[in-house]
Formats: sequence, C-alpha cells, structure tokens
Amino acid sequence: MDYTFFNFLELVGSLGLFLYGMKIMSEGLQKIAGEQLRGILAAMTRNRVMGVFTGILITALIQSSSATTVMVVSFVNAGLLNLAQSIGVIMGANVGTTVTAWMISLFGFGKFSISIVSIPLLGIGLPLIFSAKSKRKSLGEFIFGFAFLFLGLDLLKSSMPDLQNNPEVLAFVSGFSDLGFLSTLIFLVIGTVLTVIVQSSSATVAITLI
Repeated sequence: MDYTFFNFLELVGSLGLFLYGMKIMSEGLQKIAGEQLRGILAAMTRNRVMGVFTGILITALIQSSSATTVMVVSFVNAGLLNLAQSIGVIMGANVGTTVTAWMISLFGFGKFSISIVSIPLLGIGLPLIFSAKSKRKSLGEFIFGFAFLFLGLDLLKSSMPDLQNNPEVLAFVSGFSDLGFLSTLIFLVIGTVLTVIVQSSSATVAITLI
C-alpha cells in the first residue's frame, strides 16, 4: 500500500496528540505538587549526591527535565542554591526523564496496552476538569494528559509506514547501518535534530521504538 500525504498528516497529528498529552500531564502534576516540590528541592540539595537523586525524583514525578532545570535556575538566581548543587540536580533531571521512556516501553509496547483504558480515563477526568477546586482540576488535567499520551502513541504506531512493505525505504535505512562508527554518528545527529524539532526526548524515543 502506498504511503500518501494523508497518511503523513495522520502521523504528524498522532505525534501532536502524544506531545500534547505529555505537556498537560506534566503541567497537571506541577500544579498538584508545585510548592511541595520546591520545598523538597530546597531541602534535599545539601550535597551533590543528594542533588542528583533529587533531580531524578522530581523529573520522574513531573515528567519534564526542562521544568526541573527552570526551577533550579530560578533557585540559583534567588541564592537558594549554589552552582555546585545545581549541577547535581540538572544531572539527575536528565536521568529522571528516562522514566517516561520506560513507561512508554512497558505500557505502550507490551502485551497489555494502556491505550485500551485511555477512553475510560477521559471519562474519569472529565468531571474533574470542570471542578471549581484547583487541585481536582489539576488532577483532571493529569489524567487527560496520561490518556492522550497513550492514545497518541497508539495512533502513532498505526500511522507509521510499514518498512517491510516498502523495500526501497528499508534499503535506504539499512544503508546507514553498515558504516561502523559513522552509522552511530549519523543516527546521533538524526536523534539530536529530531529532539530539537519536537522539543521532547521522550517523543524521539517513542518514534525510535515504533
């Protein structure tokens, strides 16, 4: 079957839903635990080792290494953290962002796909979204984001071109895998460019897994 421009638009739309889900899931969690996370960050960065673990923990919770980094920079500017402490937290943040990749790998590509329960999750989150209480509304945003993320991933898998039925494309990609160290360098550049474009290392990992 030929891969049409409409199929490409489906791919882009699926990626957009995936990224939007990740964004509102992260924002919802930050609203729920924002002040508490600031307190944890200020209390647990007395040495570099604790700083690294703090960065891992906070990024795993809010699913955004960028948000953790921005928080750390604001703390440094306010004089609450010094440069040495901030480096440890930022290192931990980059490790913590891999939690999203593990979650996608386990629930998006395993025998049990969490996308099956995505629609019921939207039903659970709907009344929370319209709640007058900010905590409940933020929880609804998190649930919506979680559901959208895996719905987007499921659509992304179905809209990707089937390389096995496209021998020309398969041969083109395979040509880059037999160049030794140069292959590693080429795919490193591709990964970097793709992450810069979509502004999400987790999205790049999801596309690679597909």
